[in-house]
Amino acid sequence: MIDPNHPRATSLRIRDQIVAGVKKGITSTHGLIAQGRGEAFDYLIGEETQPFAHKAIEAASALLLTAKHPVLSVNGNSAALTPEAYITLSEILNCPIEVNLFHRTPERELAIRDHLLSLGARTVLGVGNNASETLPTIASPRKYVSPEGIAKADVVFVPLEDGDRTEELIKLGKKVITVDLNPLSRTAQQATITIVDNLVRAMPELIKQLNKDKKNIKNLENRITNYNNKIILQEISNFIAKRFSS
Repeated sequence: MIDPNHPRATSLRIRDQIVAGVKKGITSTHGLIAQGRGEAFDYLIGEETQPFAHKAIEAASALLLTAKHPVLSVNGNSAALTPEAYITLSEILNCPIEVNLFHRTPERELAIRDHLLSLGARTVLGVGNNASETLPTIASPRKYVSPEGIAKADVVFVPLEDGDRTEELIKLGKKVITVDLNPLSRTAQQATITIVDNLVRAMPELIKQLNKDKKNIKNLENRITNYNNKIILQEISNFIAKRFSS
């Protein structure tokens, strides 16, 4: 039982979710390391959703709502941390969720799919024979994708992602939205839109923005055109540097 008055209560709860994911067979043990790395970067941005993240979320909402075939890619950590939010996003956008794993096993694929279905997900792709297509230059099991999902998607939401797949998706002409606490990662640097924030904070904000934008879809294209990911990443670097210097 975590004391709600503990100064690290939120962080401890998130850690417990990842540990629970490992016990359920959803998250790999390597995901524990990834979580710790992300937490370190969360300290650097003050463990809050900063203005630069809100700018990226606004652009991400516009891109998702104007996409023809958006797909939500889910891995072990994101399935453990924000499964309900994934399902809500899927319903808002009327799009599938696709399992994609680096440490891929049939057992983990099924565990993630069944976990999401048990919470109300309608369509979960990328499991077993459904992941029948491959991304050309990817060597890891991340290369396997569903022909109904990521293979035909124009916009792919890939939080907590490996950089090689993000690079490949961009080369294939797809737009990539990521949530990544490390602004220096290949994923953050290569993505079309990088939301530098903790996934558990960013997902509710993205849902809120999508619901708002669905009521007024004017100027979404302008929002996308005016967004510059390199400028956002520079804002983040300046923000972190200023926090260190002060």
